Amino acid sequence: MDKEKIQVFLENFKLFFQGVTDFNRKSRALLIKEAHDEMDDFILLCFGDLLGIPIPTTYYSLELLPLIAEDLDGWQNRMISRLYIWQEKWSDYGFDA
Repeated sequence: MDKEKIQVFLENFKLFFQGVTDFNRKSRALLIKEAHDEMDDFILLCFGDLLGIPIPTTYYSLELLPLIAEDLDGWQNRMISRLYIWQEKWSDYGFDA
């Protein structure tokens, strides 16, 4: 019985210090998510016509196509799979929509 309590205590002790020292994980995940959102917005502004949004500057943004081509498939799948964009954006700020 004492051995089990010691195991539980050591596990909780380990988890406590892991949580205290692992503050980079959450901030890194937040930064990566924000970077993906910014990239998605940029591609939407440049190549929105791929989704059916008429954008007159697409002709000029074709020069960027070789640089962004590898990201277009993933971006198009992410944009198509979004059902409720407002709910997604409001949840970023902690609001329930």
